[in-house]
Amino acid sequence: QVQLVESGGGLVQAGGSLRLSCAPSGRTFSGYAMGWFRQAPGKEREFVAAISWSGGITKYADSGKGRFTISRDNAKNTVYLQMDSLKPEDTAVYYCATARALTVPVGVRQYDYWGQGTQVTVSS
Repeated sequence: QVQLVESGGGLVQAGGSLRLSCAPSGRTFSGYAMGWFRQAPGKEREFVAAISWSGGITKYADSGKGRFTISRDNAKNTVYLQMDSLKPEDTAVYYCATARALTVPVGVRQYDYWGQGTQVTVSS
């Protein structure tokens, strides 16, 4: 079973930046698409960004387009989410997830393994 570990969350002022990282424990990402999701209190988990195994295909939710960048370093077995120009409405727990897929899924149910999440809080 794949265990994913997120890091890089924290408290930042509006307009600031954070970079989240996600790495698996015990195995590689080989063949897996990777996604980032977030869940704010009282809301459903929502798609943020995803990237194909090769890194050649990326998708973003409208909320993050132009501000968030997903990338992966397969040599380091790590996926990143660079978040710039953060807004208070970006406050949530951010999760990374893996999907055994050639495409880039955007649905929660399309992902097989999930991390425990990392808190991102953006103050106004």
